[in-house]
Parts: sequence; C-alpha cells; structure tokens
Amino acid sequence: MGRGKSSIGTALLVGAVLAGAGACGAGGATASADARTPPATQAPPPSASASTAPSPSASASSASPSASATPSGTPSGQVQASVTAAPTPKKTPAKPPMLLNTITPTNGATVGVAMPVSVVFTDPVAPSARATVERHLKVSASQATTGAWHWMSGTRVDWRPKTYWHSGTKVSVNADLAGVSNGNGRVGTHSYYHSFTIGEDVEATVSVTGHSMKVTHDGTTVRTVPIDAGSKSWPSWDGTMAVIDKQPKVRMTSCSVGISCNKKDKDYYDLTLPWDVHLTNSGTYLHYSTGDPYPGHSVGSHGCVHLSLADAKWFYNYVKQGDPITITGSPRGKAAPDNGYADFNLSWSQWLAGSGSGAQTTLPY
Repeated sequence: MGRGKSSIGTALLVGAVLAGAGACGAGGATASADARTPPATQAPPPSASASTAPSPSASASSASPSASATPSGTPSGQVQASVTAAPTPKKTPAKPPMLLNTITPTNGATVGVAMPVSVVFTDPVAPSARATVERHLKVSASQATTGAWHWMSGTRVDWRPKTYWHSGTKVSVNADLAGVSNGNGRVGTHSYYHSFTIGEDVEATVSVTGHSMKVTHDGTTVRTVPIDAGSKSWPSWDGTMAVIDKQPKVRMTSCSVGISCNKKDKDYYDLTLPWDVHLTNSGTYLHYSTGDPYPGHSVGSHGCVHLSLADAKWFYNYVKQGDPITITGSPRGKAAPDNGYADFNLSWSQWLAGSGSGAQTTLPY
C-alpha cells in the first residue's frame, strides 16, 4: 500500500503456533485474536506447464502451522488436531513433568524445503540439560541429511538441515523424553512422534530495488511478478524466511504494531486484505493491498510485500508452509532466526554455536 494506507501484518505467537492477525510493521505487538478470519479451503495451484510447478500438498494447513504435541502411539500419517499438549501420565512422577507444547510441522503435513522441525516446551530447559534433551529428540529421514538442533530460547529448539531438504524426503521426529530431565526440576514422562514429507521445491526471491519477485520450481523460473516492498521509513526484512502459514483474509492495523493508533495520522490504517502469505511473527506478509493495487513502482509499504490482486491470489495458491522466501536489497537487515521460521538466516557455524550436541546425520527413516 501507499504510505497513507499501507498494509501491515502482525501475528500472535502462542507456543510455536504463529497465527497471523494484524499488520506488516517494524514492531512486534500482537493484534487481538478475534481479528483473524478462518481460512477457506485452498484450491490447487495452477501449473506453469503440464510437467512443472505442481500444487503443494493440501495437507499443509494454512491455519495451523504447528500441532500440539501428541504422545506416540498415534498411527503414522494421521493428522492431529491442535489441542493442549498435556497428556495424562500413567503414574504420578516424583518431579513435575516436562511436557511439549507444540511440534512443528503437524503430523502428516507436506511442507517446503526450508521448513525446520520446531519443538516448544511448556517450561524452560536449562543450558546444562540441552545436549541430553537434543539426543532424545531423534530425527529420521528417508534420505541421509546432515543437520543440527539450535536453541532459540529456553523453551524453543529447532532442527534444520545444513542446506535445504531434498524434495520427497520423508521425515520423522521421535521425542523420546520419558525419564529425561530438563535441568530445572522437571522430568519427561512421555514420548511424542511426528512425521511429515518435504514437498515440491518452490522458492521465491524478492528484489526490493528491482521491484520484482521471481518464483521457481525445482530451480526453473515459473513466473516473475511486480512487487512493492517497504519504504525507506518502514523497510522490509531482508534474508530468507520460510512461510509460516497463509490465510485468505487478514485484518491489518497500524495500531497493532505500534505505528499509529490515531485515526487522523497519515500512517493510520485498519483494513482487511486478501491472499496473505505470512513470513514473520513481527508482521511481514506477501499479499494484495487496496492502497497499492498496481505494484512495481516502489511506492513503499510499512514492511510487507505487495502484489497485484491476480498475482497475490496465484501466489497464495501456489506456496505452502516451509517454502523459502528470500528478500534482497532492503536496508533493514535480516530477520532474526526466531522471528517466525527464519532459521536459514544463520550461517551453519552460527547455527552449530547454538547447539548442545552438534551436527548429526539423520537416522534411517
């Protein structure tokens, strides 16, 4: 959008569930939960040709990028509903239980090549216990993959490959935590199991200075479209961000991200806009803006990336959770790795510096 009506997206962060609602801004304030519009059923994306750019799997829900952790024993491939992760222990432990809040991706999902495994605990894990906890979070894959865990905080740890996943890889996570201490007086009482599939290699690169976005499938350009990114006053994040989720409509408000709550301010807006692809929990989206219907001329947003209505709808239907979106040419710098799923904004050496157990090769699937 233009500066007077620029669209911005913020997000609610509940555990590891990053739910879009709000506006693309420099701030990280959250909008009210009732601002979120339930997503509609996603239509299959159109193909660029009969042999390229197939649709990402519909099993990657636009509304539920992560599912609450469910004890193992659930049949493999069965998608879990998002419910509170507090299974009843078989017996009362001597110490309070260490439980998982969420495991991302959802069990049975098909996701993009940049999607990390993200585990969120209900209580912090002490630094002294993190290496042991990592060794009990077992990642298996149908193709041998080198990767590592990295602690985003005391309660969130992500596993990512050294480079992007290979399309078609089947991945499972066995959180074998029974009897494992979190170093803060809690002990695991359960094992949890998730499995998911790496889907088609769909990637997008946004050039802020070139006012364009190139979308590729397996390295072949599918479409190049005009865009407008953030303005000089409100620049977009640079770097690579994996798609968190997507929604057909999101309410965008300047007040929710601390830009302006004054209706008379030129930067004030309160709009509900369509075809929203969610990139950061601080509020970056790719979407259509009524204030900037013909992008490509660098009017500038408050940080979001604007597409035309037709391109926004096409892109919304084409991408899935975990597809990497890389923004270049913005002066703001890279999004922090925990600002959504921007894990690949860290170099491999930086990633390993946050690991307790170091690099590992996946176990056989």
